[in-house]
Amino acid sequence: MQPPARPVSRTRTAARWALGGVLVFAGTSHLTFARGPFAAQVPPWAVKASPFSADDIVLMSGVAEIALGSGLVLMREDQRKVGALAAAFFTAIFPGNVAQYTEHRDSFGLDTDRKRALRLLGQPVLVAWAWWSTHPGPRG
Repeated sequence: MQPPARPVSRTRTAARWALGGVLVFAGTSHLTFARGPFAAQVPPWAVKASPFSADDIVLMSGVAEIALGSGLVLMREDQRKVGALAAAFFTAIFPGNVAQYTEHRDSFGLDTDRKRALRLLGQPVLVAWAWWSTHPGPRG
């Protein structure tokens, strides 16, 4: 039998809630006012490789973001699993961000290669944020 999980610090809890809020907002924007700009970011190869349209992919990713964000806030007992899923989600969408950079596609003010490259640097931050905010720090 495993010992009970150590609690996550207040700082990490606040970071988890903040990320949850960001994800719920982003997911809601996928489903509503920013649907078109998000569809412009979906790489053509992602549409060709799936039975879904760019709009379908935007809608599904929006639902996923809302679910992940809600899970980060509401699922206290399974927060580590939700954090791992959020980190995996951010990793899974990274190729689409790379495609936006390499294909020089503008969206959301990312209208230069420099801006698109800086966004790429932010993706590992999101992965780390999801992981860090849902896992306790070292013992001590």
